Amino acid sequence: MKIKSLFFTFWILVIHVHAQDTYLISYEKYSNEKKVEEKNKIKVASNINETIIGTENNFSQKKSFPNEISYFNKKNPTILTYITQFDSIHSITSNDSLIINKPIFKITKETKRILGLRCQKATTTINSNKIDIWFVNNIGINAAPTPLGINLGLVLEMTRNNNFTIKASKIENLKNIEPSLYIKKEISQEAVDLLTYKDIIWKNKFVEIPLLINQQINFSSEIESNDSILRFSNGTVVVRKIKLPIIKKGSQLFIDVKEKSNGDAYDRTGSIFLIPTNNSINFLDALKKGINKLPIYTNGDGKKYQGYFSTENYSSNIELMRFFTPFGINKFNHIPIKNINWQNEVDYRQEISEFQTLLSNQEVYIGYFIGNYDGGGHIISSNLTIHPPSKITLPIQKTFPIFNTVNVMEMSGQEYSTLFSDNNGLQVEFTLNEDYNNAKLRFITTGHGGWENGDEFVPKENTIFVDNQKVFNIIPWRQDCASYRTYNPASGNFDNGLSSSDYSRSNWCPGTITNPYYIDLGNLKTGKHTIQVKIPQGKPEGNSFSYWNISGVIIGD
Repeated sequence: MKIKSLFFTFWILVIHVHAQDTYLISYEKYSNEKKVEEKNKIKVASNINETIIGTENNFSQKKSFPNEISYFNKKNPTILTYITQFDSIHSITSNDSLIINKPIFKITKETKRILGLRCQKATTTINSNKIDIWFVNNIGINAAPTPLGINLGLVLEMTRNNNFTIKASKIENLKNIEPSLYIKKEISQEAVDLLTYKDIIWKNKFVEIPLLINQQINFSSEIESNDSILRFSNGTVVVRKIKLPIIKKGSQLFIDVKEKSNGDAYDRTGSIFLIPTNNSINFLDALKKGINKLPIYTNGDGKKYQGYFSTENYSSNIELMRFFTPFGINKFNHIPIKNINWQNEVDYRQEISEFQTLLSNQEVYIGYFIGNYDGGGHIISSNLTIHPPSKITLPIQKTFPIFNTVNVMEMSGQEYSTLFSDNNGLQVEFTLNEDYNNAKLRFITTGHGGWENGDEFVPKENTIFVDNQKVFNIIPWRQDCASYRTYNPASGNFDNGLSSSDYSRSNWCPGTITNPYYIDLGNLKTGKHTIQVKIPQGKPEGNSFSYWNISGVIIGD
């Protein structure tokens, strides 16, 4: 014990003696006491004057970009400077005057040794997270694995909520190397405010692909298209033709839409869909030449339903997102209600990672539909974002569209999906050309139409059979619609004190996305299969009728 104590004292003295030198501190992460495997560990270079917080990449001879560091100088002890290098000549920088001195630390009497150094313990709370910091304050160095606690001294260990720890694993003496030598003197270094800096760094972590910018979706006899944006069905369908980049396997994909009313005051069905073009017949043919180009589905109710399901020569549209516009957001914000401040637009955002193989390195047609009969209609913007690979992404390799009854060519005569009035509902046969292991049905369903007794406002059970076996049944219902009152300025108000937008509905609310259900199907073998969807659709009431918009895609590996 005495020998160890002497060694620890000598080690501290060595640091004091060589305080003019720079020390490189390596840190490792632990989650619930288990070491986290890392490819780019935290490293900190520090001497008595300045400190650089970075990673292994920052201190290697061959740096990869972007290259981000935090810089601390005792000449300005209340300022932390962030620097990010994007390539060999371009970088941005910003100063943070709050990160160092805003946290309030409580110094305890607890001590322990880390790497031979006797450490004190400090505690603080950041955003409801309890932080424990072990530090040394008598060797003249200010360094930490994050900016938090750097003003305490040399931080060797930091624990959040007793379950995540960053701990020093090694300290090296770099002799007469100043930390600032690791900062490349950039030809172009742009100083920006802190909020802008954080926004630029955040957006640099993923790829954002604009799809639509302030695009009008309305009802008009005068519509115009160009090489990349095509408008159809009296302006209610907009199709974006775009070549997408190679997407790394396991990436996470999100699609978003911003919507506001440009004249239409009502809640409308919106759908974003991918148009398969690998068959002799596709939905583009119908958009360009008329709805009769699509295969017809009949089930005995006397109606003809165009393009609802995939055939040998045709693939139905693949629905990426189902959303519903609120009652007149933005355009009708002049309607006053005391103590309610209307939203200016609605943001829809949904993960669509399961469709990666259909999008990667492909030229695709992505369609947007909002059913409306208004000359002003709606204004939307939309983006696709691609985020680096993640372990939580569904391991999907294959997709097979089965059906989609959303009549996006409603304004060109495509029939409403009232086919569930027949006991057979929707019943189709499909053929798989390869095995689908761990298969799932990605199923979206919403009920519409009628008044008080219509399926929009009456819970109805959805039942699905695959190969004559029941695989799923649910009553799709949303009871949270009143949460979105501030999105619905033009919603009607009733004598019972409720607004129309408050009412519960068949799996949708004005101003929301309808999430898919993922239904396990097990392993589906190559060959023919059948699928049937049954819903007890309500009967017509005068001129009002009920119908169900459903879409289904089989995914698997």
